[in-house]
Amino acid sequence: MASTVSNKIKYLLATKAIDFANDSFKIILMASGFVFNQDTHHGYSDVSASELATGYGYTRNTKTLAGVVVTEDNTNDRCEVTWSNVTWTASGGSIGPTPGAIIFDDTVTTPTADPIVGYIDFGGEQTQADGGVATISSIKVRLA
Repeated sequence: MASTVSNKIKYLLATKAIDFANDSFKIILMASGFVFNQDTHHGYSDVSASELATGYGYTRNTKTLAGVVVTEDNTNDRCEVTWSNVTWTASGGSIGPTPGAIIFDDTVTTPTADPIVGYIDFGGEQTQADGGVATISSIKVRLA
């Protein structure tokens, strides 16, 4: 899984609008065919129409991330932000297909509401069959 940081998050960090220690962050799954654009996808409203539909164990815009850890990586000259694993249990049908997930800050309202932190590309469409558990582990964005 590769992750891409949005350009908006870089600006919001520089202006102290984002607080990884205290803000609430959410993760959403994207519908088949979605392509992330780090230049134009600034907030949740820019991608909400492409979020996976509610059903079969997935509910739109409800999964809050927990366990945030921010680390400085002097060896690779970057900062890494990580969260605990998240899961969805497929029930009554399949979850997906989905090409990836968006992480956004659910606390910030200005200058951009619900700014996108980044996108996790699954490297291809993923589907979780009925009764299975879809898990995103090692959730991480790298700020370089």
